[in-house]
Parts: sequence; C-alpha cells; structure tokens
Amino acid sequence: MASSKGGGGGSSPMIRVAEMERMSIEQLKAFKEQTDLEVNLLQDSLNNIRTATGRLENASSALHDLSLRPQGKKMLVPLTASLYVPGTLDDADKVLVDIGTGYFVEKTMAEGKDYCERKINLLKSNFDQLIELASKKKTVADEAGAVLQARLKQLAPAT
Repeated sequence: MASSKGGGGGSSPMIRVAEMERMSIEQLKAFKEQTDLEVNLLQDSLNNIRTATGRLENASSALHDLSLRPQGKKMLVPLTASLYVPGTLDDADKVLVDIGTGYFVEKTMAEGKDYCERKINLLKSNFDQLIELASKKKTVADEAGAVLQARLKQLAPAT
C-alpha cells in the first residue's frame, strides 16, 4: 500500500490521487461517502471536546471563586442548572470531584483545581490532534470529490 499523504496520522492510511484515479466510479463514490462520514464524526468529536473543555473551565473558575469565600458564608447551592437552594459554606477546602459515570471523589481545593487543569490540558491536546486528522481527512475527501467530478465529466457526452 502507498505511504500516507501528508505524513500520515490516524489509523487508516491516506490514499493518493493516483490510487483514486484507478478506482471505478462506484468505488470512488463509496470512498468519498466514507471519508465524508469520517470527517463528520471527527467534527462531532471536536464539538464534544469543546463542550467538555468549557464545562471544566467553568468548574475550575467556580473552584477559584469558592476558595475565596469565607467559611460560614451563606450562598445558593445549585442542585440542577436551574434549581438552587440556600446553604452555608462549611469547609471550602474540601470539594467533591465528578470523575465520571456517577463517581465522585473528595479532594482538597488544590487537588480539585489540579484535576480540572490536567483534564483541560488533556482535552486540548486531543482537540489539536483531532483538528489535524480532520483537516487531512477533509483534504482526501475533497480530492476524491475532484477526481469523481473529473471522471463523471469524461463520461458525459459532449454537447
């Protein structure tokens, strides 16, 4: 199989234009559809990472704000996104961190902030890698579309 176009990356090798030109029209259409689907899935993943990063940044900001409040301070505690109940800050140095699938771990304020920052950095790293992969896949899809258009143009009767 040919080497990857543009240096590679991802789990499947990229296909060169010369290889696309040897494909039948049906194969080319199927390849373009598959590549477009992969690009859409990568875009969905990028949106999910963007959303998760925003939530973690909000949590990190909330932890910072919480650390500045004195013990015994009265405040509204969110139970859901739109439901708050009155409460009193008992111990601002201990927080519960949602580590996923309904599990919470008690951590100190510093550990909670560190957890958020590590997760944000991990998500940003994954985001950058997915952007690069999506860009390469989009280029391949565009090339496949161009080859397909050229092939269909050749088959069309001259008028």
